[in-house]
Amino acid sequence: MPFAQVNGQNIYYEDTGGRGPAIVFSHGLLMDHTMFEPQIQALQGQYRCISWDERGHGQTADPEHCEAFSYYDSADDLAALLKYLGVEKAVLVGMSQGGYLSLRCALIHPDVVGALVLIDTQAMLEDPEQMPHHEALLKAWMEHGLSDDMATIVEHTILGQGWPGAAQWRAKWKQASPINLGQSFATLALRDDISPRLAEIKVPALVIHGDKDAAIGVERARAMFKGLPQAQWVDVAGAGHAANLTHPEPVNAAIRQFLDGLH
Repeated sequence: MPFAQVNGQNIYYEDTGGRGPAIVFSHGLLMDHTMFEPQIQALQGQYRCISWDERGHGQTADPEHCEAFSYYDSADDLAALLKYLGVEKAVLVGMSQGGYLSLRCALIHPDVVGALVLIDTQAMLEDPEQMPHHEALLKAWMEHGLSDDMATIVEHTILGQGWPGAAQWRAKWKQASPINLGQSFATLALRDDISPRLAEIKVPALVIHGDKDAAIGVERARAMFKGLPQAQWVDVAGAGHAANLTHPEPVNAAIRQFLDGLH
């Protein structure tokens, strides 16, 4: 299995290889690298597609230990992974949490970032009205495990209602360890607001947002879009938070058009 010992971490990644321009996919909270399978299948013939599991998630996670980290640390992980793979510059595709770290990577490692694709993400902090609900669910999850009722709440928040592929994600969420859950949510809650720094990001950006996203309101993504100097906007009709996973066709079309425009 491909693991990279970088930045003090044991990072799991997958790399399609090839000579095309590199794209690196960074997943959202409670997800893993597999959430980008629809995009990698669509793009791997023309691009080198790299996906990875972030700290506290997927096969990178140690079920017994997860030290405190920030999204700047995750941005350092991403830059170190690219260096390990011999990639000088890449397009960063990030969904939600993956967008948080991709934006920070563009700020602190601008030389490795050719462009950004930001899916259902934001530059500001979490909605303060939602945080108490998140914290209560997390506390119950860590103390008692993930009940079916709680799994349904998580499913509807990330995947929307009635998505046929939800069962496999519910099974993964039930396996998450308390130490990784606690630290991953702490990183989410304690991050900084980078809205004032968006003007520093000079690379082209594509902002994609599901118009039914219950986790991050469209107005929050719009604020990020307006703050980025070179940004394009795409709505995904009917999509929730993980638009790339539940509505891959319009998302893939938007990404492909954006990438074609970079050449």
